[in-house]
Amino acid sequence: MTNRELVRPRTDPTPIFELFRGNFATELLTAAVSHFNVFGRLADAPQTEPALRADLHLQERPATVLFTALRAMGLLSRNDQGFLELTELSREHLVPGARFDVGCYLTLAAQSPGVIEMAERLRSNHPATSGPVTEEGVAFVYRDGIDSAMERETTARSLTLSLAGRARNVAPVLAEAFPLSGCRTLLDVGGGSGLYSIAYLQRHPELTAIVWDRPEVLKVAHELAEAHGVADRLECRSGDMFTDPVPHGADTVLLSNILHDWDIPECKTLLSRLSEALSAGRKLLIHDVFLNDDMDGPLPVALYSASLFSLTEGRAYSAAEYREWLTEAGFDPGPIVPTLVHCGVLPASRSS
Repeated sequence: MTNRELVRPRTDPTPIFELFRGNFATELLTAAVSHFNVFGRLADAPQTEPALRADLHLQERPATVLFTALRAMGLLSRNDQGFLELTELSREHLVPGARFDVGCYLTLAAQSPGVIEMAERLRSNHPATSGPVTEEGVAFVYRDGIDSAMERETTARSLTLSLAGRARNVAPVLAEAFPLSGCRTLLDVGGGSGLYSIAYLQRHPELTAIVWDRPEVLKVAHELAEAHGVADRLECRSGDMFTDPVPHGADTVLLSNILHDWDIPECKTLLSRLSEALSAGRKLLIHDVFLNDDMDGPLPVALYSASLFSLTEGRAYSAAEYREWLTEAGFDPGPIVPTLVHCGVLPASRSS
């Protein structure tokens, strides 16, 4: 690998990601029709989300993923009382026994492996990778008793380089859209390949960065830092972001595509830990995808949320959810700046 600059791509790869995640529309819709009878349950009257969730025997996280996607598809809506109800489209075509019901057609895919797997994930509220690492399933989460792929050199390298495919496109756009003028040290929490830090280091010659992640992942980050000519300004520091002391001295903390891997309690815990480590006025950047505050789309993000739900302990969150958690943790959130591939950066300053 040779020393090279990270630059913005000439074309926008977003449509490729939308096509890649399109299977989750099939899986969620077919599961809703064939495994949960969502539309039949709402045929007689609207229901509150907690009531429908209880009726379906779903916990909050999977229900949120499913209801958000169905609303983004235009098949469910909220009425003036906040209850979930059928849309005209779903009432005519997805209520069992309706004159123009096409649910029987969708059941052709009811027993496909992807649909069965999605239904199981929704019922269990566990990612497909919560067991031992295999070729078919790789654990992305760190828990006691879980054999995480990110602790094994071969799988950690493979997964980190796979995720770097997106980061290589998005990182230079982030560094351009939200420059770090005046920042001396960047802490990249769960920084993986280090490409987001590398893009910032190339843009700001006076900047140094710390990529904080697992040891096997950091081997890739170090190699990429050397290949891009910034290894002398990028420190690879191993640690667990939930248990180890947060590295001090950073002016800015970056969470790029990190919080969406975790459920709400873990997100709040991490933000609180980072807040305690930052002095007043220091910045925290959440770089991620964002659902609408009304939790009804956009559809590509709702489908990505299903992907996250299937592979991690998290999902996609709305800007309103992030702002609430940031405020609770002692931050003052600002406006979102768009980057690429449905992502944006939500900046926040540590309150005095």
